Amino acid sequence: MEEVRDREADVGSIRRERRFELRGGVVCLDFVNTVGWRFTDRPIEYLRSYEDLLDWGRQAGLLAPEETEGLTRQATLDPEGSQETLSRALDLREAIHRVISRAIAGESKDESDLSALNRELSIALSHLRVMLANGAYGWGWDRSEDDGGALLDSPLWPVAQSAAELLTSPKLGRVKLCAGEGCGWVFLDESRNGSRRWCDSRDCGNRERVRRHLARKRAFDQ
Repeated sequence: MEEVRDREADVGSIRRERRFELRGGVVCLDFVNTVGWRFTDRPIEYLRSYEDLLDWGRQAGLLAPEETEGLTRQATLDPEGSQETLSRALDLREAIHRVISRAIAGESKDESDLSALNRELSIALSHLRVMLANGAYGWGWDRSEDDGGALLDSPLWPVAQSAAELLTSPKLGRVKLCAGEGCGWVFLDESRNGSRRWCDSRDCGNRERVRRHLARKRAFDQ
């Protein structure tokens, strides 16, 4: 589920850029899926640094290259702020995961998780603007501070907005948990007959087919 490659940062150093699989179908679900093999005894954390968060945001289409560069520079100037943002990102991700999981299972809602989402949503919406681009009006994010610096938490804004939109949409009923053993990834099933079972049939789906084949073989050999 994970691949990394080299990328040269503005400061001249080389770091490993984390590559993310975007299989959720919705921004907030892709964000939830930044943990691999969640339901095993060795889950894999993909957001290990603020730079990982920026890599995800750019690959998810939330940040333009110049915005990523500006946030990278700001994080260099404010390492404590970038670490605080990463901590908030992980808290938001887990709150969304729990809310979505309860919705899938039909369980009662937890007000504390909803409050955590609403706190980030309130911050996000305070930066939402009507903007003019290419001769037309549209929604956009005001990512700059009064002193001209980039706002480090801006990658979280579209995530909170996406989660709020999904939770209040009929599409919530089409969110599923991957059937792969231990996977834990979630996705929006937009197949015509609602029959999708895997985050990716070539990954978890194939693992399950191999598992069943080996089980049949063992049963036959006994």
